[in-house]
Amino acid sequence: MSWLRALLMLAFFASTASAGDWPQWLGPNRDNSTPEVIAPWKEPPRVLWRQPAGEGNSSPIVASGRVLVLAKVKDKNEEELTAYDAESGKLLWQKAYPRAPFQSLYGNGPRGTPAVSDDRVYTFGITGLLNCFDVATGNILWSVDTLKKFNTPNLFFGMACSPLVEGKQVVVNIGGKGHSIVAFNKNDGNALWQSLDDRASYSSPIVFGDGGKRQLVFLTGEGVASLNPENGSLYWKTPLVDKLLESSATPVRANDVLVGSAITFGSLGLRLKSEAGKPTATEIWKNEALNSYFSTPVPVGTDTLFMVSGTKPPSISNTATLHCVETSSGKILWSRPKVGTYHASLLRTGDNKVLMLEEPGNLVLIDPDPKEYRELARSKVCGEAWAHPAVANGRLYVRDNKEVICLQLGH
Repeated sequence: MSWLRALLMLAFFASTASAGDWPQWLGPNRDNSTPEVIAPWKEPPRVLWRQPAGEGNSSPIVASGRVLVLAKVKDKNEEELTAYDAESGKLLWQKAYPRAPFQSLYGNGPRGTPAVSDDRVYTFGITGLLNCFDVATGNILWSVDTLKKFNTPNLFFGMACSPLVEGKQVVVNIGGKGHSIVAFNKNDGNALWQSLDDRASYSSPIVFGDGGKRQLVFLTGEGVASLNPENGSLYWKTPLVDKLLESSATPVRANDVLVGSAITFGSLGLRLKSEAGKPTATEIWKNEALNSYFSTPVPVGTDTLFMVSGTKPPSISNTATLHCVETSSGKILWSRPKVGTYHASLLRTGDNKVLMLEEPGNLVLIDPDPKEYRELARSKVCGEAWAHPAVANGRLYVRDNKEVICLQLGH
């Protein structure tokens, strides 16, 4: 029986080794949370390693002992996916691929964050290239030029959806009549189903629920839409149209409330229910002051939601403000101004604290007191950052406009 014991031990260590991964946009559960407890620090988090990174706002992800970063190749119409050893920062492999020419305001690098599933990693570039790589080698296993395939124009700031892996599918928002949302076979890239006629947005989807109540939720260019992940059929849809066509924040679920937000629209809260065995949603509040630019809100505890809003356009100057919000009503409980110009990233820790990476590169730990802003620790850790950080195995991985930095959390 020694071989069986060894096999069981091997399976145990394999499962625990990946338990702390951050394998996709917004983490293992795609909800801005980590099970790790982050204690207030007295000294700035120690830098373990740093590596240069090309242009882009795609977030780093951590899986299979690797940190994966998607970026634009300097002075070329190419993007590249790079893998570093998560412990040492050693370069493991780097794979570049050509893309169509593209230029826009606020950067020309990829915005969507990769997703790892099993031994593969999926990327969605700024020109709509959906690629599948081998995690171990960086070899491209298949590629789909989604804009060309579905005859769809690019967005003004480029495609930005972070791919979501659901079962055997990779799902992205492409836009266009009959194929706004498309699910691809994750093994070969063939389209499995297509749904809706909406314009694309810069937002990324989430998925939640079990069995027949499981639903994919997208914020498209037209509104918040819930789909059956098996075939793309529509469960429900609520209008949410941004006048600037810049819907970017990922929808967030806080228990039975779902919140969507955009720059000119503000935010709305939807009560999630089930009728006749199918998911439904009903609007319960709207707050025009809660206009997330591209920061995704995070629920903390059972009653509060933390959000970062921007200046209501038109405006000569911009500033980002942190809000503590009552989830059930959308009421602002308190606000903390000047956490950035447009943005700050939020993350919920395993003991229900809020970790915020301000746009100027300040890392802040917050006690989520609904009565007042209470700061527990603060350190400058990087330069200007729009990319969401990743937390894995006691380390924080941040990406600013020049490099990827690995920081030790705690002692």
